[in-house]
Amino acid sequence: MTNPQRGRRWDLFCSVVDNYGDIGVCWRLARQLVAEFGLEVRLWVDDLHSFQRLLPGLDTEREQQSWLGVRVCRWREPFETEPSVAEVVIEAFACTLPASYLAAMAACKRMPVWINLEYLSAEAWVGECHGLASPHPQLPLCTYFFFPGFGAETGGLLRERELLERRRAFQCDGAGRADFWRGLDLPQPANGELRLSLFSYGCAELPALLRCWSESPRPVFCLLPEGRQAEPVAHWFGQAQAEPGAHWQRGNLQVRVMPFLEQDHYDRLLWACDLNLVRGEDSFVRAQWAGRPLVWQLYRQQENAHRTKLEAFLERYTAGLAPEPARALCDFWRAWDREAGVVTAWPGFIAHYDALMCHAEGWIERQKKVGDLATNLVQFCRGCRL
Repeated sequence: MTNPQRGRRWDLFCSVVDNYGDIGVCWRLARQLVAEFGLEVRLWVDDLHSFQRLLPGLDTEREQQSWLGVRVCRWREPFETEPSVAEVVIEAFACTLPASYLAAMAACKRMPVWINLEYLSAEAWVGECHGLASPHPQLPLCTYFFFPGFGAETGGLLRERELLERRRAFQCDGAGRADFWRGLDLPQPANGELRLSLFSYGCAELPALLRCWSESPRPVFCLLPEGRQAEPVAHWFGQAQAEPGAHWQRGNLQVRVMPFLEQDHYDRLLWACDLNLVRGEDSFVRAQWAGRPLVWQLYRQQENAHRTKLEAFLERYTAGLAPEPARALCDFWRAWDREAGVVTAWPGFIAHYDALMCHAEGWIERQKKVGDLATNLVQFCRGCRL
């Protein structure tokens, strides 16, 4: 039997590549490991300035500091190995562990469990590779591939223990949602209004979609985070800049530029909106747990390699969905990715909103059966320390 007291000290290494995606996932995971499993977690981050957007109180000048029980450590080179190596070491998203830390791992009497936490994908090969061991070519170490995913053969998705209960309580609490909108200095949704959040890498056909929304018989209220993606929207409204708090209206479309929201507030924004357009991995997963229709924009890869991942998810996600709404969803997601045909695909997509809403809740029930990533990861690591 495993000893439950072993494997309590974890080191999680994160190299910030995609602005907030990598660190967003790692910060959620680190917090959950501490809060729900009582683990001692050091989160090593090489870009504290990006991390500070998610954790406003973070001191970017300090080498180590504690937040919500997590020991946040600056990862700099040359890396100075601390006296003790953790019992579980997570190498997140293909970052490379410091050579000195690897040497310290190899010198341990009891080898630490070394996890390569991979990117999320619905592709079939993920389940075949999940949990596989890979020996180090020079050192007496072995790393295990751990894949987030959507089936029982994967590690599942990040989900805190009480997340779904909190989400349902929020969505059933009209007064609480009203307080939330007031706290963001936003008006309450009007009758019949479609309120959506738009978080994207950009789309060449976005101006055409804005025009479509402005001419829609149904009022559209678009919440747009500050940053580069807001600039073309500002230009479409004839504005030079897109500062937080900016509010523009044309026809039946209103746009409000939002300040950057830390994770818990962003979760509630997803819960409160009718539709969420998201990008990357962290916001994609959180939009699924929101139980609302969503549109996912993947990080574009050379030779459109990301489209294989898109099609794999669409095949899995639309299973059990009636043919017409499934076709409408796929048409719009593909158009949004290809930046072509977006306006043509929009009417069919939004016409099936009720079916997509029901399907979003059903998808949550399917994913709950897989278990959450943190729990699956802890159980896997304990099994590796028999």
